[in-house]
Amino acid sequence: MERVQKVISNLGYASRREAEELIKNGKVMINNDVANLGDKVKESDIIKVNGVVLDRNKNDKVYFLLNKPRGVVATVKDDKGRKTVVSLIDTDKRIYPIGRLDYDTTGVLLLTNDGELTNMLLHPSNNIEKVYLAKIKGIIKGSDIYKLKNGVMVDNYKTSPCYVKLKSYNKKTNTSMVEIRIHEGHNHQVKKMFESVGYEVLKLTRLRFAFLDCKDLKPGEYRVLTPKEVKKLYSLKG
Repeated sequence: MERVQKVISNLGYASRREAEELIKNGKVMINNDVANLGDKVKESDIIKVNGVVLDRNKNDKVYFLLNKPRGVVATVKDDKGRKTVVSLIDTDKRIYPIGRLDYDTTGVLLLTNDGELTNMLLHPSNNIEKVYLAKIKGIIKGSDIYKLKNGVMVDNYKTSPCYVKLKSYNKKTNTSMVEIRIHEGHNHQVKKMFESVGYEVLKLTRLRFAFLDCKDLKPGEYRVLTPKEVKKLYSLKG
């Protein structure tokens, strides 16, 4: 027996967190009874989400790597009517992004209907590395790079030690290009880290998620992950 939110997530209907919200809002039924968080289900149990019976025999997993363009939100739906990353993928499966990138942030984004892999990759204990290139206002000081490397205070927590390297700078435009590699995934973390040492991020690109990059993809383009890549992602579990 498995918790109902895990079953919903693994079937690709929603992420684990979204499934929990559906349950809290009374949108999930188990054998015509309203489900509660923590309820476990058998193979024979009938699960309804928003009145739709889930087909538990249909569990086709799909995995996409997208080069996210600027001006697209990394969500399934947007109440402001903006274009979403899901709308860029040609599939009939209910997919969702693994984690989020800001509206104006570009680069590597994974989308799937595999709830188990999503939860594994996002869990802090697995220390999945994310590599970013930030264009910041100002010529960054060596002392500030040192602070970032050793952790800074953001939203009442101290970030973990990380790799930070100045890639280039331009005195005419008064900007710096800085590579930063983090294993956490807090909201707006990279931007807030630079802000904490006095720099505004003008442009942010995620270069790599784990071992995956999108060098061969133009903004807005995507490709399907290979079975070997999916297997390698699963092997990252700590």
